[in-house]
Amino acid sequence: MSIFASHMQQALIEARSAAQRGEVPVGAVLITGDGQIFADGNRTRAANDPTAHAEILVIRAACNATGSERLPGAVLYVTLEPCAMCAAAIAAARIARVVFGASDPKSGGVLHGAKVFSHAQAHHVPEVIDGIAASESEALLKDFFANRRS
Repeated sequence: MSIFASHMQQALIEARSAAQRGEVPVGAVLITGDGQIFADGNRTRAANDPTAHAEILVIRAACNATGSERLPGAVLYVTLEPCAMCAAAIAAARIARVVFGASDPKSGGVLHGAKVFSHAQAHHVPEVIDGIAASESEALLKDFFANRRS
């Protein structure tokens, strides 16, 4: 599990950077099958783009770098359970494994809500590992929203 934790620490760094920019603190790291690494945090406000979630940004960057819309063998680390939109993009990109920190009962699309990967319409079902650095991810989100309310 240490390799999962080390990449999740990088995702947490991206999440903290997103929070400093006033974005919801979600960070993602994607490692392609050939070892290229892409990292980013949410940028929906900065880009005026509701699809600029951390997961989408790293998938786009990796696809551009590899010259392919598919990322077989890739592993995606994200601090929060991907939403339905991101889960659909993960399936479309054929990402092999998704590792996430905090569960998202309100807006999650993997273990909660739409449960995208459990539908017959899912083109691809990645391996899912949850709960890696969950307490750190949850605390970052709770602190961010508590500060916004005060």
